[in-house]
Amino acid sequence: MYARRMGCPYITVAKRVLDDYHVPYREILIDVDEAARQRVLRWTGFLSVPTLVVTESGSDLPYADPAPLRTGDSPRGIHRGTMITEPSADQLTAWLTEHGFIHET
Repeated sequence: MYARRMGCPYITVAKRVLDDYHVPYREILIDVDEAARQRVLRWTGFLSVPTLVVTESGSDLPYADPAPLRTGDSPRGIHRGTMITEPSADQLTAWLTEHGFIHET
């Protein structure tokens, strides 16, 4: 999960969902890591956090290219395959389920 140190309601929601479902994640802080900041800017057109990506183990990059956004469009809540940015709890839960991180019982 690409995030930043300064609080944000979307980061709080993402952490709560990930923790509630015991989904392991790693935070990459865009206000500490310049390369990460540039990646998020390139991927979203903004410094939008949280930006969550599905990666191969040990990687910081999506395992497949995310669906593109039109220039200037908000990435908020848009399911882009291997990436979702600023999702609501319901959007994140659905995305995590689709990717096999959450299993319905």
